[in-house]
Amino acid sequence: MPPRRQPTARQVRLGVELRKLRESAGLKATEAASLLGVNSVQMSQIESGIAGVSEERLRRMAAHYACADEELVSALVAMATDRTQGWWEVYRGSLPTPFLDLAELEHHASCRWDVDFLHVPGLLQTQDYARALFAYVNPEFPTSEVERWVEHRMRRRVIIERPDPIPYETLIHEAALRIRVGDRMAARTQLARVLELSEAEHVTVRVISFDLDGFGGAGSAMVYAGGQVSKLDTVMRDGPNGPVFIDSEAQLNRYRTLFRRVESVSLEPVRSRDFIHRLMKEL
Repeated sequence: MPPRRQPTARQVRLGVELRKLRESAGLKATEAASLLGVNSVQMSQIESGIAGVSEERLRRMAAHYACADEELVSALVAMATDRTQGWWEVYRGSLPTPFLDLAELEHHASCRWDVDFLHVPGLLQTQDYARALFAYVNPEFPTSEVERWVEHRMRRRVIIERPDPIPYETLIHEAALRIRVGDRMAARTQLARVLELSEAEHVTVRVISFDLDGFGGAGSAMVYAGGQVSKLDTVMRDGPNGPVFIDSEAQLNRYRTLFRRVESVSLEPVRSRDFIHRLMKEL
């Protein structure tokens, strides 16, 4: 397969997982390349996501690496052979690459968890809320650019609005619900939107109240996307230079624990809805 100029985060992740399997088998890249009948450059390109890999070659790699986890191998095959041209591709070249990587990640996710402290999670945002947020953060942007960002964010909601939605859990701090990103009317409409979606069977909304002792937060907002198997889960967090995708097993375990810890001190879904109703009455 010809080399890619700019692999997506999903393609890079496939290469990372193949490298992990090789390293677990105690093989050097040159040794694995020899076993597979490729050169070291090809091996490096496969493990960096620059080059694709066929199902046949991937299964040969798994056999040479003595990987007995058939569920993981099948999931990796699905990643390697996927030819989806998703709706996000129309934005390639006009929006930051991490936006497209996140949309692709969500498209293939088995579930989605969010923790937010300053803003309503993107999947729950109204157009007016998203527009006010993007315009504020990027005051130099022309209206057309802001509208492109808003459009992309609205289209991402498909994963919880389509006929076969994925399970979605979100923990929203009271601060995020109280901050008026737009005007009073936009804030009321946004809270109503959160309430509407919270009634869906596949959506769970929990509020983190100010009235908590010993709450240290979660550091920053967190997006957790479930993979086809748990080893392929992904966490996305905001870094100083943009979103950072995290996939190491130790870190995934850490963030799973962190999410459940924050969840345990959040209000139950029914109490959360009552809480949001009260906030709406205050506006």
